[in-house]
Amino acid sequence: MPRRTLLAMLLGLWAVGTAAQDLGDIQIHGFVTQGFLFSSNNNYLTMQSSQGSLQWTESAISVSDPLTDNLRVGMQLHMYQMGQIGGPNVVVDWASGDYKVNDQLGFRAGKVKVPAGLFNDSQDVDSLFLWVLLPQSMYGDDNRDFDLALEGGELYGGFNLGKRGGRLQYRGYLGESRLDEHGGYVLQMAEYGLTFLTPPSGRDFGGDVRWRSPWEGLTVGISPQSQALDGTGLQGSLHMPPAFMLAYYAEWKKGKWYLAGEYWRTPLYPVLTIEGTAIAVPLDQRAWYPMVSYRVAKKLQVGSYYSHYVNKAGDTSQPANYSKDWVVSGRYDFNEYFYGKLEGHFLHGTGLGYYATEI
Repeated sequence: MPRRTLLAMLLGLWAVGTAAQDLGDIQIHGFVTQGFLFSSNNNYLTMQSSQGSLQWTESAISVSDPLTDNLRVGMQLHMYQMGQIGGPNVVVDWASGDYKVNDQLGFRAGKVKVPAGLFNDSQDVDSLFLWVLLPQSMYGDDNRDFDLALEGGELYGGFNLGKRGGRLQYRGYLGESRLDEHGGYVLQMAEYGLTFLTPPSGRDFGGDVRWRSPWEGLTVGISPQSQALDGTGLQGSLHMPPAFMLAYYAEWKKGKWYLAGEYWRTPLYPVLTIEGTAIAVPLDQRAWYPMVSYRVAKKLQVGSYYSHYVNKAGDTSQPANYSKDWVVSGRYDFNEYFYGKLEGHFLHGTGLGYYATEI
């Protein structure tokens, strides 16, 4: 594994979004995307990117129905293939009932989205973003299905703080998270020699508080989360005691400009037991990014971000313990249903997105 890895990626993502179909009060939305990835050195996200790869396909369909003025139900089915991750299986991204008492209080139950940082609960809607890949230090595409939602419930609402105080919004959740059996974490454990018939799971709880300031376009917030995992595999087991993650974020929207930044810290202490031997894999993950974008014209948007990740529990001079990613991106909307994206990554370090069998 090289000490420094320069990865120049050129990614094109074409997407088609279906029109929302109005069947009475039922709303149906969907999308299909096809990506292409090429890297100058090493393979990335389990795809054969050093040879150029089209093995990146994704589609989803969501249905929602407002049963009453206060009660809404909905769900989203999702399929994706990214190299060895995903596959032809259709999974339930989220499925929930949502009862809103008033602007201050609401409830959701089922498989509900997890609010973490700016984008975690919206990362399944590609059409919202300029970027082909959101910062992988926080929103890893190889584990998106696991990060997106949990089985449980959520409490949410907001309060106006007066004309000069803006608005405070809150969300709190509790439930069980289960690793995606076709996701990156399960694949990494298989590289250690540990496989599972049933993916590890554990209690997950946390929340999000964000302040929409009285200054136009400015939002700041914080997302705490506690998560544990346990599972027994064919060769042993995984135990991860509750780990506490804390994310801070801010964004500013003004005219054609968009600026955002986040900082996350996630200390983890997983222990793999394989054929009677315990292997501790301590992680102290710290990640941050600034991003900026500008709408050049109604159909054209450009932007850039720098994503920085380091594992402080390891030797930070080694490339396996860091990732530094400079990104430039462009998006063109041909019409309201069809768009294309082109993105380049200049990446140092192998701390994220690389797999031992694919380097």
